[in-house]
Amino acid sequence: MRKQLNILNVLVDNITMQQAVFAANQFLTKSNRLRLICTPNPEIIMRAKQDKELLAILNSADMVIPDGIGVVIASKILTKNGLRERVAGYDLVQNLMKEGNNRFYFLGGEAGVAKSAARNMKSKYPNMDVVGYCDGYFQPENERSIIRDINASEANILLVGLGSPKQEVFINKHRKRLKNIKVAIGVGGSFDVMAGKVKRAPKIFRQLGLEWFYRLVKEPSRAKRMLKLPVFLFEVIYCKLTINP
Repeated sequence: MRKQLNILNVLVDNITMQQAVFAANQFLTKSNRLRLICTPNPEIIMRAKQDKELLAILNSADMVIPDGIGVVIASKILTKNGLRERVAGYDLVQNLMKEGNNRFYFLGGEAGVAKSAARNMKSKYPNMDVVGYCDGYFQPENERSIIRDINASEANILLVGLGSPKQEVFINKHRKRLKNIKVAIGVGGSFDVMAGKVKRAPKIFRQLGLEWFYRLVKEPSRAKRMLKLPVFLFEVIYCKLTINP
């Protein structure tokens, strides 16, 4: 039975990385329908406060992992024990690739990025299959042809890097048309990292929960987006004081 915590009305699974990988493998081997895995960080949760469609999709997903360290911190403010650990969507995908025996389709990113990401991951994990890729710059009228291509590829894992909420809306909109997909994951900007276009924070920064700080130093233009983190934590504290004054 799922154990979830309510973070500003978004229900987040209280699981470890090991448990998330196990659950995803269960979806792949025992499910007869598409299972949606969402990876909310504080920015996505704040967006869901205003976007009812996104909130509904997140709360109907089959797995919702705490992608950002801010989500874990929020959970410890709101509840006694909080979430067990951060479960980064990027690392979950890497674990699924490492195991092999799955067929991946990469959808999203700028022109050439999905292709480069797919090739790099195939080189890194020779046992995985990359059966298709497509960039994220397409018009709504092209969506049906993309769905046909995904179905023809016989992929069973679909990675969608369109940014939130576009990626979640795309998967939810087409989930009944995706005939062979067992697991679909919104991966945000992960293709840029996989393609080598963006460097991920060193392991020590990730372990200390300072990946956001590393990215801010490397990309000062992200400062405006990063300001949403203190706003998010203020909302969490306000929620805590309101519920348990």
